Amino acid sequence: MSVFAGRFDGRVAVVTGGASGLGRETARRIAAEGGAAVLWDIDPDWLEEARKDVGAAHAIAFDVRDNAAVSSAAAETVARFGRIDILVNSAGITGATAPVQDFPVDSWLQVFAVNTHGLFYCCRAVIPQMIAQGYGRIVNVASVAGKEGNPNACAYSASKAAVIGFTKSLGKELATSGVIANAVTPATFESPILQQLPQSQVDYMRSKIPMGRLGDVRETAAMVCFMASEECSFTTAATFDTSGGRTTF
Repeated sequence: MSVFAGRFDGRVAVVTGGASGLGRETARRIAAEGGAAVLWDIDPDWLEEARKDVGAAHAIAFDVRDNAAVSSAAAETVARFGRIDILVNSAGITGATAPVQDFPVDSWLQVFAVNTHGLFYCCRAVIPQMIAQGYGRIVNVASVAGKEGNPNACAYSASKAAVIGFTKSLGKELATSGVIANAVTPATFESPILQQLPQSQVDYMRSKIPMGRLGDVRETAAMVCFMASEECSFTTAATFDTSGGRTTF
């Protein structure tokens, strides 16, 4: 049982990318702390397995790159639960690993479609309802790559930098509405997303972490859950690092 049992009582939390990795672990913790976790993800098989595993209240399979599908999922969630209090944008992909001159254009477009455009669509769909109820918490999952840039990962680095800039703009827009928006910038942690990368890239990212290890997904999930809670009430348009000492600003 979580030491924060009851922290999310009565709250409805949408978690994108909820079938695996950070999204799944965050949903697990929100459910354990009393919240109704609603998983949004593209893979229906993984999604249903994840829903059962974490004790989520509901799951909707769709592609965040599809704005109409995002709007439909938001409407379905509100119709079922009456509200959305929390949005955790965790859906993301790494894209190709290559220098800029060799980087595939289709991979560049796909990374931005998921990591940046999809995140924008999700925020855009839930914000009106949050403003209307006078309460909301939005957590956008960025990356230290968005602050420092990783070589041979131009699309991922640039898309996550865009997430940081977007979150700073959004947080300022919503500052007097009761809706808080922040970004988390993890260093590399053990996650299925690493399977999209060559081992040399993973080794490089580990070498940049002063603690000398990859993170544990539970460490970042704990930070996300603070950001998603009522306790996070005077910080908005900000970034929270979970980087093992890598980031210095």
